[in-house]
Amino acid sequence: MRPRFAVFIATSLDGFIARPDGSIDWLDEANTRVPEGEDCGYAAFMDSVDALLMGRKTYETVLTFGDWPYDHQSVYVLSDQLTSLAEGVPDTVRLIRGDIPNVVSELRDRGHRKVYVDGGKTIQSLLAAGIVDEITITRIPVLLGAGRSLFGELPGDLALKHVSTRSDSIGFVQSTYQVQAGFSQDTRSSA
Repeated sequence: MRPRFAVFIATSLDGFIARPDGSIDWLDEANTRVPEGEDCGYAAFMDSVDALLMGRKTYETVLTFGDWPYDHQSVYVLSDQLTSLAEGVPDTVRLIRGDIPNVVSELRDRGHRKVYVDGGKTIQSLLAAGIVDEITITRIPVLLGAGRSLFGELPGDLALKHVSTRSDSIGFVQSTYQVQAGFSQDTRSSA
């Protein structure tokens, strides 16, 4: 049985995960308003997964954080461009290559049951391949006006089932959705 794939990500209210240059300074600023001891469900989510699949750009961003934040977590960096990982990255981090079906097969063969998917292009690729099972989005009350969108083109409409929504005192709104099976017929015009 293939692993379940889950997205847990923050966006601006207008749906961007980063500024056009890739900066997430707006998210760093928003995180300064989070009350001490509150993690917006992140720890519980991380406890529910047994691996993390991230794209190259997300990996490169994580490297700028200083200490590696996923000490004992199996992490797979999806990249056909990288030939090696940065010095000092734990041995729980591996490069993974190939098309999405092969990546899914490799994660299944390694015994993973639930995989956290992180990084805009990686999320978009897995959504387009019909692989994502669950999406949790935390909307931050800021409008960026431009940037890198969370969602890209899909081969058709993808129905989601709302599971839950919670808001907090600082205005973050977090919603979780289950992805319904398959794409509906693409009704978009080609004009």
